[in-house]
Amino acid sequence: MERAFIYGMSVEGENFTDRVKETKRLKLDFENGINVILISPRRMGKSSIVRKVKSEITDPTIKVVFMDIYDCRSEYDFYNRFASVVMKETATKTEQVIDHIKRFLIRLTPKIAFSPEPLSELSISLGITPENYQPEEILQLPELIAKEQGIHLIICIDEFQQIGEFTNSLTVQKRLRGIWQHQRHVSYCLFGSKRHLMTKLFQNRKMPFYQFGEMMFLDKIPTSDWVTFICSRFKKQGKHISEELAERICETVENHSSYVQQLAWNVLAETDKETTKQDFDNGVKALIAQCSGLFEEQIKGLSSYQLNFIRAICKGVHTDFGSKAVLEEYNLGTKSNISRIKTALLARELIDVTSDGVFLEDPVFKLWMSR
Repeated sequence: MERAFIYGMSVEGENFTDRVKETKRLKLDFENGINVILISPRRMGKSSIVRKVKSEITDPTIKVVFMDIYDCRSEYDFYNRFASVVMKETATKTEQVIDHIKRFLIRLTPKIAFSPEPLSELSISLGITPENYQPEEILQLPELIAKEQGIHLIICIDEFQQIGEFTNSLTVQKRLRGIWQHQRHVSYCLFGSKRHLMTKLFQNRKMPFYQFGEMMFLDKIPTSDWVTFICSRFKKQGKHISEELAERICETVENHSSYVQQLAWNVLAETDKETTKQDFDNGVKALIAQCSGLFEEQIKGLSSYQLNFIRAICKGVHTDFGSKAVLEEYNLGTKSNISRIKTALLARELIDVTSDGVFLEDPVFKLWMSR
């Protein structure tokens, strides 16, 4: 079934919009063994562009491995995920996976689960612990396999900021950087959804991964590209939306990739044949309703000062929070309180601090708060 708009997951095929320049550059980096760090706001298409480039690599001597470490909570959680995915992705059949494990992880007796469903993934539980393997041995696996197979491996790790949450995070980062920077048959593409943590990991001179590779920032897709995409998707569904209303969809959610697709779907669902302003308004109301439960959870426990700070941003204040006029108008307490408010809201991923000031990270959260 062809879906008109996709949100909440990585997209591919006709649902992948624009990113021509970024896709070309990332593919060039992959083909030339360049380490890449992808940074952008949440749900702006990082996973989608990586998967798209992976699908476009046709050179048989290049193998792209994709893994998500979102649920890894410790160093050895990561090593087990890292090793199991590398073992599976560098094999063409189950027998080769087992052979990999026997040859490269000889001290393990893994648990391998076979699903009767033909499209289900092979499940591997390696049981890597400090007692049976040193971290350095696990981190060298891609290099050993790549050399043996005569290929270049590209390891793509989603939600890489989880590394920064480990108990002994700095030690782990030093260990990873120390091993990975000397590998000649493996390169890495590291990205994640928490921009402020990713920025801390890769742009702080004191951190191990500083200047580890090319920094690639995904900007918002231009409105003109979105309008063409939205109008074409409506047309395929036998409906019509004007360019003006398509532009309003983009403007309402500030060209945020996932939200553009979600709002466009809501408006499409409201449309009979020709999209009206009422259809658009109903689509926006539906979007806010769909997200309200999440937003209610996000503001639970916020102090009155923190909520007032958010309201100030909604009213257009992005700088000079410590000025007497702003402190008094929005009841933010003392000037020294501003730094603590920012830190707390950054930790909750509610705000983004840039060179231009402080902004709400989620455009629909801003709509919800404003209403």
